[in-house]
Amino acid sequence: MGDGVNPYVPILVMMAFAAAFAVISVGAGAFVGPRRYNRTKLDAYECGIQPSPHAVGGGRFPVKYYLVAMLFIIFDIESVFLIPFAVSFDRMGLFALAEMVMFIGTVFVAYAYVWRRGGLEWD
Repeated sequence: MGDGVNPYVPILVMMAFAAAFAVISVGAGAFVGPRRYNRTKLDAYECGIQPSPHAVGGGRFPVKYYLVAMLFIIFDIESVFLIPFAVSFDRMGLFALAEMVMFIGTVFVAYAYVWRRGGLEWD
């Protein structure tokens, strides 16, 4: 026999508790929840607004909305690259500094281009 408890037993117990909690929660929701179903509740849109083929604003979203979203993603990715660089700057030396200056320069050129073309102006 072994000297102690298998190290996987606490994980299995926790998984059993999580599964039991999920099953009990779904079952309790079915018994305790309200049962007032009507035609509107069973429709595809339960918010009460009748769906229409046209958007509420009268058309599609402007393209600038998507441009701003893409710019946010670009600068978010830039921060993902800059944070590890800032943390380990001491060990990387001058080569890493030159690489980061080129990276920031490339992103800045793209930012200046979008700014000059009016992509950041919200009409």
